[in-house]
Order: sequence, then C-alpha cells, then structure tokens
Amino acid sequence: MTPYDLVIGDRAYSSWSLRGWLLFDAFGLPVRSHLARLYSDELPDLLARGYFPGRTAPTMRTPEGTVVPETIAIAEELASRHPAAGIWPADPHARATARVLAAEMHAGFAALRSHCPMNLRVSYDGCDPPPEVGADLARLETLWGWAQQATGSAGPWLCGAYCAADAFFAPVASRIAGYNLPAGPVAMAYVAAHLAHPSFRRWRAMALVDGADQPFYRRDHPRRAWPGPVPLPADAVGGSVAENAACPYSGKPVTHVLELGGRRFGFCNAFCRDKTVADPEAWPAFMALYRAAPV
Repeated sequence: MTPYDLVIGDRAYSSWSLRGWLLFDAFGLPVRSHLARLYSDELPDLLARGYFPGRTAPTMRTPEGTVVPETIAIAEELASRHPAAGIWPADPHARATARVLAAEMHAGFAALRSHCPMNLRVSYDGCDPPPEVGADLARLETLWGWAQQATGSAGPWLCGAYCAADAFFAPVASRIAGYNLPAGPVAMAYVAAHLAHPSFRRWRAMALVDGADQPFYRRDHPRRAWPGPVPLPADAVGGSVAENAACPYSGKPVTHVLELGGRRFGFCNAFCRDKTVADPEAWPAFMALYRAAPV
C-alpha cells in the first residue's frame, strides 16, 4: 500500500499531531511523517511546499496528492478509504457515539488545553488546576462514562474496540497523567490504557528524543516519574559492533548501538537507536530481535 504523507509538529508537544498520527499507526495504515519544529519557520515553510491549503499540523496528503488538513477530516477520509481498518465502529449506534465524542474533543476543553499543555517528556506531582480545569475534567468523566454505558463497552475503550474517538482523547489522557490531575477510577483506567497502548508508546518514545525542549511548555511544578509502563533499561553506547548487521527497521548497515541486558544491538542512525533506548518494548521489530537467541 502506498503510504500517505503527514506533516507533524514536535512529538513531545503537538497534541493534534499525536491524534493525526494515531489515525494511521493504530489502524495499520502506512504513513511517512514529516516533522517541523513548532514556533519556527519550519512548519509554515513545509506546508507551503506541497500542502496547500494546510496551515497547521497535522496535515495529510493522500497518495494521489489531495491535501487534507484537520484531524476530523483526516479521520473521515481515512475511514472512507479504508472501511475495514476500524477507524470508526461498525455498529451504527457506537459509530454515532464515537463521532459525538471526537467532535466535542475537537472543539472543547479550552481550559484544560491552556493550563495543561501536552508535554510527553515530564510528569508533575500536580499543577493546582483552577475550577475551569476541574469543570473540563468532570465533563470528560461524564462523556467517557456515558459512552461506555451507551455502547456497552466493557472497557478499556469508549465504544468497544479502539477507534478514532480514543485517538482523539489520547492527548487528554497524557495531560491527566502528566499533570497528575484528579480523576475517578474508571477514568484513570482509561488513562492507563492509553499510556500502555503500543502506538502511544511508540510516539512517546520518539517524542523523548526527537529534538530540543521547547521553553514554552516548561512548568516549574515538582516532578515525578512518568506513570506509564516502565521501559526496559537500555543505554546508548559507542562503536558499531552488534549482534545484528542490519538495522531492524530499515535493513541498512549498523552505525549506532545500544546495550540491553548485556547484549549489543545495532541501528542505521542515532534516531533509530535512541527511540529504541527510550522504550524498547514499543518496537516489535526490535523485540523480535531481542527475543531471538544471541548469534
């Protein structure tokens, strides 16, 4: 299948980009990501070169060249082109419910967005949320509980199997986790499911290593450990000697190496290595190599 092209902003901070990318990775659709740093000329310059009329990240370009900005439009276009992917639920009632959820997430929760901008590189002990943020959190719990009850979902997802509505709420889950926001047990179970989702883990692993910190997102709250799954302890090391001769992702020759469990594994560039160091279990191709007997 010919891949789509997707313009994204900094993975650590661009919540809309996370939503857009999940619409591909979580549903098995091929995509080439084109990263542009926020608060610079990179994003407008990239969009001007082949992504008109897009002005924001994410913006999609289809294999035929049609440009589709906005995550709701991306979700609908992908669902039309790939009906078997499960982007929206097959059941009409669950599908309508999921679309209600995505639409409200797309347009709402301004207080939560403003007070707690997404930052996947840190987690805080708390952030003293004002009442407006508390109201947004209460609305989220209402929506999530309503959706699971209305669709008969046994959890952890809102409308049965993971769908576009869940992709839209992934950045909110990261905010609840990142700022240690108050939520009830059902909502926290939903947040935990997001933090453990394979696609979310891959995105966050890349977010930890794909560029310098953005000062705009810095907050001075006391920090705590990230509350998601604890990664296997891997380290970047020097040299190019490794068990494998080819990168598990690209098949290109090894130039960069990590060490895990006393074994050395190689990759074709620093980013391939570093995203794997950040969370080895997020990457099936690497874990297949790791689980194989040493040669």
